[in-house]
Amino acid sequence: MSTTLNVARYSALLSGVFYGIYHRRSLQKAHDSDKEHHAIHQREQLIAQAKDAWRYKQENAEGSNGVITNPEDPQFDLEKLVAKWEKEL
Repeated sequence: MSTTLNVARYSALLSGVFYGIYHRRSLQKAHDSDKEHHAIHQREQLIAQAKDAWRYKQENAEGSNGVITNPEDPQFDLEKLVAKWEKEL
């Protein structure tokens, strides 16, 4: 084999290795930024859910004297609701 062919082969091999390293870093950087964006979005959703839950709790506690009117709530008590309605009438 000629030295020119060997130089071309090794140059192509090294070029491929360095391109692979560069490409891997660019893919990793894009993945990390997507992951960070997703984490920020997830935190914003959790904060919004917590605010909604707090607002719901405050409305139920203050607006109806502690009587929960939502039948899907696990702390719903039908007797307290009926007693509240009787007092209002």
